[in-house]
Amino acid sequence: MQITVEIPDDMAHTLEPLKDNLPQVLALGLQRLQANPTNGFASLVDVLEFLATLPTPQQILDLRLSEAAQAQVDTLLEKSQNGELSPVEQMLWQQYEFIEHLVRIAKAQALLKLQNAA
Repeated sequence: MQITVEIPDDMAHTLEPLKDNLPQVLALGLQRLQANPTNGFASLVDVLEFLATLPTPQQILDLRLSEAAQAQVDTLLEKSQNGELSPVEQMLWQQYEFIEHLVRIAKAQALLKLQNAA
């Protein structure tokens, strides 16, 4: 499908070097728009912004994905297990794997802090 969109000149200059990757740019943008950050974490940016606030160990242990993000992870997991990921989905899956890795490290350190404080 072909879609024509008018965008501001400054955005066009920013997108010019990415023109071959526009489907991925749009997919990631749509993912971000569709996520509900009030229920949890939707992206790497959300997790990093949260960790930058220097949360308490308990807040780190309570950290969860939003329902929308969790549903997408479940779908991507199923597709990954069946070898059916598109290139865009593969990129999203890798992002979630990285987020999960960061969160596991943060949660392990938070648990140690709570155990040492007890």
